[in-house]
Parts: sequence; structure tokens; C-alpha cells
Amino acid sequence: MKPFLILQLRPEAEASDDEYQAFLDKTGLKSEETHRVCLDREELPQALNLTDYSGVIVGGGPGCVSDDPAKKNAIEARIEAAILRLMPEITKTDFPFMGCCYGIGILGYHLGADVSKRQYGEDVSATQCSVTSEGISDAMLAGCSDVFGAFVGHKEALQELPEGCVHLLSAPSCPYQMIRYKENVYATQFHPEADAKSFAVRIGVYKDRGYFPPEDAQRLIDMCHAADVQEPGRILKNFVEKYASPDG
Repeated sequence: MKPFLILQLRPEAEASDDEYQAFLDKTGLKSEETHRVCLDREELPQALNLTDYSGVIVGGGPGCVSDDPAKKNAIEARIEAAILRLMPEITKTDFPFMGCCYGIGILGYHLGADVSKRQYGEDVSATQCSVTSEGISDAMLAGCSDVFGAFVGHKEALQELPEGCVHLLSAPSCPYQMIRYKENVYATQFHPEADAKSFAVRIGVYKDRGYFPPEDAQRLIDMCHAADVQEPGRILKNFVEKYASPDG
């Protein structure tokens, strides 16, 4: 099988390693079936050929595509530039892509949609996602309930559906929870890989990054463990099962 390219954006090793393990756990992939690139410390090869991969999975991170470029640190700017460099080919060729949280901002920005902090930011929580009429028949949501819980925590969001996209999942606090461009390019606002354990790790890592008052960290960790979040991982499993391609 051609490997899946997993791009990670988290400079914090504990959060990055835990996220990568969560991707493996939810997809069923083995590490040797992936090509992991930690963009905070690695460069994407200039000659990277997408056809060498079954698909691309992009993880979350503390950066925001809508932030003032002059205020982004060097690592955030480099990460953003690297992913944006891939987006024209991904969208032009309709290459299998799953962007998680940060990925929906990147896809929306690339497609010219309004991505900002004006509204629809969500506090760290378990939101209730509802499948839209167009999402019912989408292969990525096979096996999911009509309404299910998913972990979120983000400052920016899509303010509109990007042109050419299909709206798959919604939530009361943020309407664009999952979208599809063309047939094979997907993005979620929530974290499909995150379960209570992994989200608790991130709460500890990011407690001083402005997502919530630091003194709320233990309360939020307790919330994670009490929340009924079981189904989002099926989306990643469905992605791998659909797009795994034989090598050669």
C-alpha cells in the first residue's frame, strides 16, 4: 500500500506525538504505512509527489491562518506556507485530503472563503455535530449517527461555505463542522482523531495559549472524560479504507 502522508503542525512534542498515535489508533494504520512530517522542524521536500501517497492527513495546531502575517512567529509562518504550497495541486487533482481543525481553515483560505475570528469560535468542549442532508450519503460518514459528539477548541472558523464545497456536518455553535470540496477533499472543524485521553493531553499542553483560563484546565479534563465522544474516529477509518491505494 502507498503510505498516507501525515502532516503535523504542533511544535510541542508531547501534543504532536500523542496526536500522531491517535491518528494511528483511529485509522488502524501502522507507523510504516505512514510518512510522518513534523512541519515545525522538517521541510516538505520541494519535489514531493502526491501520487506516491494514498492520501494526505493534516493535524491541528495552535496557529491561525487568519492571524496578521506580521504577528506570526517563524515556525507558524513556515508551517502555513508549506501546507498552502500543496493545496493548489490537491484541489486541482481532487487528491484525497483530510484536514483536521487547522485544515478546514487552510482549505477555506485557499478557496477564497472568509476564515476569521469574527464568529463561530468554540471553547474547548464536546460539541454536538448533526449530519446534513448532503452528508447522509457521504462515504466518510458511513456508520456515524445522525447526531454525535466531537471535541472542539478553536479561535477562528469558516464564516461561509467555500465555493464548490458541500456542507456535511453542522453544530449550533459553529455551522461548518465538516465540508467536502469536489469528491475527495475533506476538512473538519472538530478533531476526528481525539478521544478523551488525547484531548486531555492537549488541554494540559495548551493551558497557557489563550484557549481558556489556565485554572480551568482540570475542569475541562474532567469534562472530556465525562463526554460521550465515540464516533468521530470512524471518519478517519472510512478515509483510510476508501483511499488506501496499492503500491505500484
